[in-house]
Amino acid sequence: MDSDLQLIESIAPDFLQTVQWRYRILQRISWMQPVGRRILAADLGTSERTLRRETDLFRKNGLLETSKSGMSLTGKGRQLVQQLSGLMDQLHDTSALRKQLVAVLGIAQVIIVPGNSERHQGVLSLMGQQLDELLQLLLPGGRSIIAVMGGTTMAAVSKSLSPSLANERNLLFVPARGGLGETMAIQANTICAEMAEHSGGLYRNLYVPEDISAKSVAPLLQEPVVKSVLDLINHADVVIHSIGRARTMANRRNMTSSEIDLLTRKKAVAEAFGDFLDAQGHVVYKVPKIGLQISDLHDISHVIAIAGGPSKAAAIAAYMKVAPHQTTLITDEAASEMILRGKKPLK
Repeated sequence: MDSDLQLIESIAPDFLQTVQWRYRILQRISWMQPVGRRILAADLGTSERTLRRETDLFRKNGLLETSKSGMSLTGKGRQLVQQLSGLMDQLHDTSALRKQLVAVLGIAQVIIVPGNSERHQGVLSLMGQQLDELLQLLLPGGRSIIAVMGGTTMAAVSKSLSPSLANERNLLFVPARGGLGETMAIQANTICAEMAEHSGGLYRNLYVPEDISAKSVAPLLQEPVVKSVLDLINHADVVIHSIGRARTMANRRNMTSSEIDLLTRKKAVAEAFGDFLDAQGHVVYKVPKIGLQISDLHDISHVIAIAGGPSKAAAIAAYMKVAPHQTTLITDEAASEMILRGKKPLK
């Protein structure tokens, strides 16, 4: 918090608390609109009566409008939320929480956004904005190769990259792995194209399945189009990926019942780069694949993991036991608080 805000807080702490509370209401409405008062009150953990006082004020000042569907922000309200976001970042000091997580997870940096990404899609947008800001700081001028994994989280944050990222930079996005044969929108190839479109960069596709037999790998690796993309992946300056829950990823991969039973017996909780991990970070099952593996990450300058929500806390904690030290984790408060309940260093 800067000196001006500290001065205000020293003589009128209630003022800043009121600003934060009202901003939180407006932010939730922007995420959930149109939304009824009862649903919004439950989400905020307050009474309808208390909420009504605030929303009546917003409506009187032209920030809010109502319809049969519920409450929505006006243009003026949307503009105010956007203008206040920087100030709220200063007020919402997560430095203590970040320091605890860095110590517990044993990685270089943790970035925490407010909220719970499992409840509000808008939290994923905030995580995407943090990714954009982080890349602005990390990427030098000139050419940079950015290897990207697939998944629902990655698909959501890809839309938050900005055109300014390509200022004096030549960005090339490449898929870190082959595809899962799943929904096109969450495949690494698609996400690379999305990131390139939003940031003004270029992209290359890797047209091979991720899950492939060892016998079929060798000839594919000799194909010029595959070989050239794999070479780019192996020279990536940045890797961006998410972390999955073991059962969810097993279902996405259409694994057999016997394979899922094995994961259950081995108590797998996390999946990343085709490796299924137990709570101690031990690999209990590996999927044959073409592309980056966890062991390759130690040679990458910058590794960014993006995952949030309380249900992913165990998966995040497990993966961080094998993550390279230079990892930056972008997560939300809900996951952070759940991880810290253990408070035992993971490395």
